[in-house]
Amino acid sequence: MTASSASADAVKSAAPPRTAVEVHDVTVAYHRRPVIWDVDLTLPAGRLIGIVGPNGAGKTTLLKAILGLVPLASGRIEIFGRSLDDARSMIGYVPQRETVDWDFPVSVLDVVLMGRYGRLGWIRRPGRADRAAAMECLRQVGMADYHGRQISQLSGGQQQRVFLARALAQDAVVYFMDEPLAGVDAATESAVIELLRTLRSAGKTVVAVHHDLQTVADTFDHVVLLNMRVVASGPIAEVFTRDNLQKTYGGRLTLLDEAAEAVRRAARG
Repeated sequence: MTASSASADAVKSAAPPRTAVEVHDVTVAYHRRPVIWDVDLTLPAGRLIGIVGPNGAGKTTLLKAILGLVPLASGRIEIFGRSLDDARSMIGYVPQRETVDWDFPVSVLDVVLMGRYGRLGWIRRPGRADRAAAMECLRQVGMADYHGRQISQLSGGQQQRVFLARALAQDAVVYFMDEPLAGVDAATESAVIELLRTLRSAGKTVVAVHHDLQTVADTFDHVVLLNMRVVASGPIAEVFTRDNLQKTYGGRLTLLDEAAEAVRRAARG
């Protein structure tokens, strides 16, 4: 066992910390042009956390920065008080479905088994226990009957469920998801939301980029309003207000009308 995996296992076995992710003064720039800058965030553990903002606000960039997938121009990030390298075994990731080559010749079960590789290392191959764990993850997302299907033969909603199953197979402590509800059918949306709530009940943390203002209050406990900088961050009841949404989205009247309805729904509980 490596030192990093040992420290990660120690965190898993200890009492869960109250903070899952800390982002300190983070700036990311593409071609010297800032995409997000001076971002400071403290995200609580054991919550469903939505990252919300207009197109081009840097939501996906922030998620990738936390995961070490894009270089930082400045700042630092800690996950459960540790560096990304030390905490990597505790992280699950669901990227945007559109970024994946779904024509790659691999089966549904093979995709989910990829979530076990972090536990196996470079030498060991998945065994019977890993296959059983992967099948259980597929059952949790309603895709066990499709385990032998090639991924290109699936609908968009089914592909998203498979990616969620792969993340579950990692048995992570914190999950990062980029638009997990984008472009899925109603049945998949309900299944994904139910899965997120199950993860929360198990003490997991979920940080998800989300675009639909109407469903923010029904889906998340905590929200980050982002427009290149953090406009506001905190519990839904405190942060998801018309004033904060107007600061985030500016004078986009259609969006603000949607935001007003979303805020009313949040107020109704």
